[in-house]
Amino acid sequence: MPAATTNKPTRFVLFETALGRCALLWRGGLVVGAALPERSETAMRAGLAARFPGAEEAEPPAMVREAAARIVRLLAGERIDLSEVPLDLGAGSELERKVWAAALRIPCGEVRTYGDIAREIGAPGAAQAVGAALGRNPVPIIVPCHRVVAGGGRSGGFSAPGGVSTKFRILRIEGAARRAEGALPMDLPLAVRPRG
Repeated sequence: MPAATTNKPTRFVLFETALGRCALLWRGGLVVGAALPERSETAMRAGLAARFPGAEEAEPPAMVREAAARIVRLLAGERIDLSEVPLDLGAGSELERKVWAAALRIPCGEVRTYGDIAREIGAPGAAQAVGAALGRNPVPIIVPCHRVVAGGGRSGGFSAPGGVSTKFRILRIEGAARRAEGALPMDLPLAVRPRG
């Protein structure tokens, strides 16, 4: 992952997707944050200001426009790989960066468990720490924390607006299925099962 860009100003852009209005934040040539839709634009702007004090809305450079366009396509149902979006994840701890890197490797349409990620990063038994690291993911959707679920068919958490409902909505858009376990939507809790 590229070096930190903390000495550069933070800028953001809002853009429409099938889920609603999302945001990307960048410093220099690297994305430093993302946000999924909030209940209102006021809530979105307040959340961005809290996470990135002093960030200013700006016309995005080509790299950010391309990343936003790829997110729009992903949330419209295309199988899009976002792992090549240039990110600055330097603010995370060493464990968080390992967890985020492992999540980046989960292909669109697949899920892993918190335990799978813990084993992948060489920390078996650290599933709770993996969940905590994913809860601090600064770039949800790009680092696809929504593709990580709890073991035993449970949903696990999701700290983005809308919580687990948003998580499973994105997974349904992606056509996600557990490896060798069948279609994920059959495992959804009743509260978020698709209707009909």
